[in-house]
Amino acid sequence: MSRPMTKVLISDRTHQVLEEKLNQAGIEVSVEPDHDYDSLVVAAQGYDGLVVRSKVNIDSAFIDSVPSLRCIGRVGAGMETIDVAYAESHGVRCLNSPEGNRDAVGDHTVGLLLSLLNNIARADAEVRRGLWHREDNRGLEVGSRTVGIIGFGNMGAAFARRLQGFGCRIVAYDKYKPSGYAPEYVDEVSLDELQEVADVVSFHVPLTDDTHHYLDAAFVDRMRHPFWLINTARGAVVDTDALAGAMRQGKVLGAALDVLEHENMNADALGSVSPAMDYLFRSPHTVLTPHVAGWTVESKYKLAAVLADKIIETLK
Repeated sequence: MSRPMTKVLISDRTHQVLEEKLNQAGIEVSVEPDHDYDSLVVAAQGYDGLVVRSKVNIDSAFIDSVPSLRCIGRVGAGMETIDVAYAESHGVRCLNSPEGNRDAVGDHTVGLLLSLLNNIARADAEVRRGLWHREDNRGLEVGSRTVGIIGFGNMGAAFARRLQGFGCRIVAYDKYKPSGYAPEYVDEVSLDELQEVADVVSFHVPLTDDTHHYLDAAFVDRMRHPFWLINTARGAVVDTDALAGAMRQGKVLGAALDVLEHENMNADALGSVSPAMDYLFRSPHTVLTPHVAGWTVESKYKLAAVLADKIIETLK
């Protein structure tokens, strides 16, 4: 009797290369991107692999309900919507593809840094209103700063590579990596030392219980001097209330945020945001982008291609 064909259900809108590569490897693929939790439980029955989007939480009950699963994939880096520990303990591999958008995130983070230090967003808005404030928009050079990177995985390392040419000091802290993880142009430091020397703090960590509200009032208090903040990780890594308070007090000089605690904002919702969020929206010292740091034409392809290779390796 012939062996049943390996099957993967793609429940996400992603680049077609994912489906193409799986098909080329002899894997049967179904693409059904519009499932919610309950319908996905039903649809996933009998599949060996499942690719999910971040809007559906894959919890222990879901995993128990689909015993055929051998792997679960995310087209991207974040795995906070999947109970990875439970899945892995039940023989289900959990796969993501941060290699696919690390270059995009590295590029975007540099752009945010330059925008902060050189008042680019604010100056642009002023010029469009007919204002020509040169002295008020005098910038600062990256090379004179110390940039602290918290989390030195794919994203943090990509940002560091791009900082080399600016001549700044780069320091990195990663709680989960053994010493020796950083290249020669990056100083590995403790969190205390990073907070002692950093002029800029950039977060590149996953969202976990350990990193939820990583930047809070206590974190700000431990910083030796006022600093600029960049967050391209997850919105909840930064306590919005603490950030707004620190900016009002001058402890945070400016913030560039690609992610917010409360995303998917629309014009109708802006009237009901918290006072802290309203402050960030109105401040001339913030740069805000809509969770697009890793969202490029190139990364859309690479994210899907990398995940396809990992799924094939797991299911072959």
